[in-house]
Amino acid sequence: MKQFYKSKSLLKLSFLFAVLFSVISVLNSCNDDDDDEEFTDHIVKFEAKIITNGPTPPPSPPVTGNFKAVVTQIGTSPSTTFNPTGTTWSTGDQFVSSSQSQLNLAANAVLPYADSELIVNIYVDGELAKTSKVVGSGEKNTSTYYSFLEL
Repeated sequence: MKQFYKSKSLLKLSFLFAVLFSVISVLNSCNDDDDDEEFTDHIVKFEAKIITNGPTPPPSPPVTGNFKAVVTQIGTSPSTTFNPTGTTWSTGDQFVSSSQSQLNLAANAVLPYADSELIVNIYVDGELAKTSKVVGSGEKNTSTYYSFLEL
């Protein structure tokens, strides 16, 4: 009878240690989680500019370039603006989570002179993150991208 009692106590004690070990393992693994550093919000601004340059003195009336389309993409959500007016186009400041991983900006414009420029810029947290420029006359395209992923 004592043998049976000892083996039953040993079984209970083993079960208690197994449960205790499982609980400690789960609690320890939860302490290792770093959810705070997964994704952060950034302030993003897209900008496209046409710099006409051209002859000196400038012709009268002045000749300027014009945009045909500007395309932005945050993550998988594209947005297209057709025929924006003026020689500078920009979005306001936008809050973007780094979970979106990539930002894209492309512009298409008609430039009047051989030394005219089409420039696209992506600003992240108030600083110029990426830029791209094309020089020439006629219909020109340029694009750039920025990735939040650290390689």
